[in-house]
Amino acid sequence: MEIIKVIAFCLVAVFLYVFLKDKKPDVAIQISIVSGVLIFLFLLPKINEVITFINTISQKAGVDLLYIGVIFKILAIAYLASFCSELCKDAGANSLGAKVEFSAKILILALSIPILMAVLDSILKIL
Repeated sequence: MEIIKVIAFCLVAVFLYVFLKDKKPDVAIQISIVSGVLIFLFLLPKINEVITFINTISQKAGVDLLYIGVIFKILAIAYLASFCSELCKDAGANSLGAKVEFSAKILILALSIPILMAVLDSILKIL
């Protein structure tokens, strides 16, 4: 199971982080960042499988690929912003992490406008 590999890797990374946090904080932050990137790279094949599956299902259901693309962009923004925000908080820059989260929320809101318009158009057609 992949989760066992991820958990084992994270436990080693956390141990190194905690051990080095007081002695060499710059190295500890680098361990945190590199660990997150390696986990993301490890999960890329699974992410690709999910994207392929959702594209296949949406084509069979006749859903416009424009909307699926927007949903993928929204998910990417949410996950990347969360990752970046946590890194900022780990580095002690809580304020910067909060600004990343706020920016992501605004970007998600802006991206969701076409989907909201399509939903409203569908509701108006029904009425």
